[in-house]
Amino acid sequence: EGHLPAELLAKLSFAVQKLAALAALASGSITPADASAAAKWGCPPDGAADAQTECLPGVDAALLKRSESYEERRPKQPQFHAFPTSTIGSFPQTAEVRRLRTLLRNGSLSRLDYERLIDQQIAFAIGVQEAVGIDVLVHGEPERTDMVEYFGVQLCGLAFTLQGWVQSYGSRYVRPPIITGDVTFNAPMTVREFAVAQQLTTKPVKGMLTGPVTILNWSFPRKDISRAAQAAQLGLALRQEVDALQNAGCCIIQVDEPALREGLPLKKDRWEGYLGWAVDAFRLSTSVAKPSVQVVTHLCYSDFQDIMAAVDAMDADVLTIENSRSGDAMVVALAAAGYSKDLGPGVYDVHSPQIPDVDWLVEKIQGFVDSGVLKGRFDNVWVNPDCGLKTRRWAEVIPSLRNMVEAAAIMRARVGSASNGGAAASGKNGVPIVRWGSGGKEAAAAAAAKPAVGGAPAPSCTSGCCW
Repeated sequence: EGHLPAELLAKLSFAVQKLAALAALASGSITPADASAAAKWGCPPDGAADAQTECLPGVDAALLKRSESYEERRPKQPQFHAFPTSTIGSFPQTAEVRRLRTLLRNGSLSRLDYERLIDQQIAFAIGVQEAVGIDVLVHGEPERTDMVEYFGVQLCGLAFTLQGWVQSYGSRYVRPPIITGDVTFNAPMTVREFAVAQQLTTKPVKGMLTGPVTILNWSFPRKDISRAAQAAQLGLALRQEVDALQNAGCCIIQVDEPALREGLPLKKDRWEGYLGWAVDAFRLSTSVAKPSVQVVTHLCYSDFQDIMAAVDAMDADVLTIENSRSGDAMVVALAAAGYSKDLGPGVYDVHSPQIPDVDWLVEKIQGFVDSGVLKGRFDNVWVNPDCGLKTRRWAEVIPSLRNMVEAAAIMRARVGSASNGGAAASGKNGVPIVRWGSGGKEAAAAAAAKPAVGGAPAPSCTSGCCW
């Protein structure tokens, strides 16, 4: 790990050092820390006081609210037919994608050539989604090794080891960031890939970000300031990325928080404090979005019935959740709680290679209808897989998505396209007109008129079909 600064390297413990520390503890030969330890590590914050913190330190409360309420802004955002379809973000990380990354890392491939070949992967992903009929597309994330590492290496104030692998699940390993200083925004991190994808389609492409709480919970945090303070720094940095995406013409931005619940303190009386600043960190990163920009979030890995109020307080326009293996328990709970914003419960398990058949998917979506969630507003009920598809093969992904789209169409015909007495506007051949909301045309034109980050082509959706 010679690339790390000497002062940081001296603080790290890997397997050998940890075993030596255990041996010293067992032998009783460890001595209490003295004043020099505080100089080396910094004085930790009061743990009990930190646990009771319910707000982000140093953040103006005005930065935590969207400029309009959900009821006011949602009609200005993209509108679709009943049961619109999308995916959660990632597509298969193939052997070819990993090969390109290795060639870049060892210097055998220039950055320019790497980006050109990655753009071909993006084009393939867009083509697949267009072919199967997905409504809201993603670029597929072929450039990303890990949803936290990708952002960590581009933000200031974080460091990474080369060999400090940590097991995520099964045979999947990640290298968590080490937060070493104040986290700040450096430059746009996702705009180039969004621009490449958006120019290939007239359908909206989602901007894809990892949220501040997940980055924090899946990192090694600083010990000299509170986690709430670090979440505030991450939230401010990601806020600038959200702004960069919307200024490039992005009308739907997804900010994932899969690790929200796993950060809960063991003691339940400390949950309120944690959830207070965690929700605020998410809102800090997303509240900069214009009313016409739809904010999506994704939660997974656990049930959320006992933190429902916090989930609602995140104020995302669309909530997508891992759901297929839970017997729709979360959908029923959200319906019972009167959840009123857009909802996308997962319809099939992405951790299985099994391809779901159409009839099974139809019954899954019918279960959402039967739950009473969103009270019949079916154009606000999204149909999507449980999670990202990076661990699957294209031979599994393509037929699964094709069946998912067909199932959504069957359900659309079953319930009709009306929503609360109105129908989604339709264009040629019944394809829904997607509106980018007020200001969308100007944003797209501005993005097309200037070079995108990194020399990539800017979005060119100026035909009028997307606003």
